[in-house]
Parts: sequence; structure tokens; C-alpha cells
Amino acid sequence: MQEEHTNQKSITTAYLGVIAIWSTTPLGIVWSSQGLDYRHALFGRTIIGLLVAGMMLAALGRTLPMHRAALLTYLVSALSLMGGLMLTYWGAQFVPSGLISVLFGLSPLMTGLLAALWLKEDSLGMRKILGLALAVAGLFAVFSGSLNLGSAALPGVAAVLGAVFIQSFTLVWIKRYGTQLDTVSYTFGMLGLAAIMLLPPAIAAGPLPEAIPMKAGLAVLYLGVFGSVAGFALYYYVTKHLTAGTVSLITLVTPVTALVLGHVLNAERIPEIVWLGIALIGIGLALNQWHALKLLGAPAVGWLVDLSGQNRKQ
Repeated sequence: MQEEHTNQKSITTAYLGVIAIWSTTPLGIVWSSQGLDYRHALFGRTIIGLLVAGMMLAALGRTLPMHRAALLTYLVSALSLMGGLMLTYWGAQFVPSGLISVLFGLSPLMTGLLAALWLKEDSLGMRKILGLALAVAGLFAVFSGSLNLGSAALPGVAAVLGAVFIQSFTLVWIKRYGTQLDTVSYTFGMLGLAAIMLLPPAIAAGPLPEAIPMKAGLAVLYLGVFGSVAGFALYYYVTKHLTAGTVSLITLVTPVTALVLGHVLNAERIPEIVWLGIALIGIGLALNQWHALKLLGAPAVGWLVDLSGQNRKQ
């Protein structure tokens, strides 16, 4: 009983950890590019993540799998990481951090659509089609409202959406063709190749500024340790212990928390029509993940209440 309670507490902590990291990552990306070229910020984050993953690999006494399937998985993931993050970092110069999280919240819809078309998974029923339609309508509202955020906001939103597509496509590709690897080895191999690919853009960005702003430096460090390594490890952990539907609910929570953090900590202004788009996207996501919401339902509320009571006793 004690072991089961400890395991449940670990899963809960990991689940909340993923929400915290995913909620703060967009703001970290915005801050890391303030006073620092986004290519330098991205390369620095990747190198820090690579060092942390390398130390973990050594501490665990593991060797890096180098067979053909593993190398192909590293390569595809690294290309995805480079392309997706380059687009995200570029777009973050013009798009509020909260909106970035909302757009990445579309990844379950995009992944589900690609999986249905490519892997023939989970056929698109009427509810999911309606959810997808509402999300698309929300996107149109976001694009329309982006014109009020500045002249580059529209291509910034398009860049972030491109990153979401790359991430979703890679996830489906790995599910179909990728090989099974442990989290630390996969992360180290992916970041190693990504660092090599990101070096030329970082060099092309010119020399580092003489003084890196403290906020930008700390943001790069945070993203390297938590965004690139801890976030992925925790996500992998909860994916192994919870249903896919329960894990997917994270994407319903993080856009809201990221919007609040962006508004409070970064004074980000969101036009009214963009809020309408965000609401439509949220409803579309809820419809798309309705089965998971139904399964979670009251037990989740009881779970959280029980957790709260246990914390108070401690």
C-alpha cells in the first residue's frame, strides 16, 4: 500500500512537472531571445541539454545505441528539433508566449489527423471533425487578430504553426518507423546531432554580445536543463504510467497557464479577437479529447482532492 501511494505521488509530481515546464517554456523562449540572437539562444540551450543528458548517460552507465534504426531515429528527431525550434524561436520574436503555447496545444489535433491519414488510427468521427473545424475557425480568428500585434505577427504565427506540424509529423513518423530507445539515450543522440546542425546558424549570427542580459542567460540555462531534458524525461515517465487520453489533457491546461504567465510576468497584450480564437481552439481540443475527459471525470477531481488532503497532513 505504501509503495502504491509513493508511486502514485511520483506520477502526480511528474504530471504536474510536465504542466509547469510546458507552461513556462514559451516564456523562456521569448526571454532567452531578448538581448541575444535567437540562433545563439537556441544553440546554447541545445549544448546545455546535451551536457546534462551526457552526464545522465554516464551516471547510469549506459552506452549510446548506434545501430542503423537508432541512428535514423536520432537523425529524424534532430532534423525535427532543429526545424521546429528554429521556426519557434524566430516566431517568438513577434508572437506573445501565451499564444505560442495555444498554437502548440493544437499538436494533438494535428497528430491525430496525420495518424488517421497515415497510420489508419482512430477514425475521425463526427465529434472529432467538429472539434477540428472549431479549432480551424479559432486559427482564422488568431490570424486575423495577429494583425493587431504588429506587422510580423502574422508570419510569426505561421512559423510557429510550421513548428507544430514538424513536431506532429515526426511523432507519427517515429511511431511508424522509429526504434524503441530509453529516454536518456534518445535525448543525448538527438541533441548531439541537433547541436552539430545548429552550429552553422549560430556562427552565421555573428559573435556573442559582450554582455549577455541576466534574464536571457538564465532563460537559456532553464530551457537547456528543464525544457530539453527534464521535460522530455517527465513526459516519457507519465506516458508509461498513464493512459494516452490522460496525458493528452496536459495540452488543455498549458495554454491557459502560459497565457496567464505571459500576461502577469511579461505584460503581454492579447487582442479580443485572439481571445475568441483561443476559446474556439480550446473547445475544439476539448471535443477532440472528449473521451479522455469523460474517462478522467470525477475520479480526477477526487484524485486531486485526495492529493491536496495528503499534502495538508504532511
